[in-house]
Amino acid sequence: MDHEALTLEMRGLREQVAGITDTALAAADGLLIAADTADSIDPEGLAALAAAGLGLARRTAAATSRGALRRTVTYGSHGCAAFYAVGDAALMVVLGDEGIDVDQLHRATRQALHRIDLILTEKAPEKAPEGV
Repeated sequence: MDHEALTLEMRGLREQVAGITDTALAAADGLLIAADTADSIDPEGLAALAAAGLGLARRTAAATSRGALRRTVTYGSHGCAAFYAVGDAALMVVLGDEGIDVDQLHRATRQALHRIDLILTEKAPEKAPEGV
């Protein structure tokens, strides 16, 4: 697994969306894979909490026939925490301040999540057919 590539993806997302303060990537079981967090954040604890929350959200989506879970967002008085499924085996946590545009965040994460999934599964990016 290319940890440097994962870190670059997380930092790239932070550069694309104003208001992102921290990011972390975890396995579905809550083990930390990579983090770009402030010293005040415990990345291992964040990964474990995110996995538990995402697991509950996945079960809720399944029990209510809402399909595969894509994301969940928790809003607090000082910002939000967005949790994104990365395939079936991982998740990404994005913390944002009060000014973050959550709709912009959701748009920006789509491609980043796809690339992160490819890195985690060590699949080569799909190439466009020649002549296209």
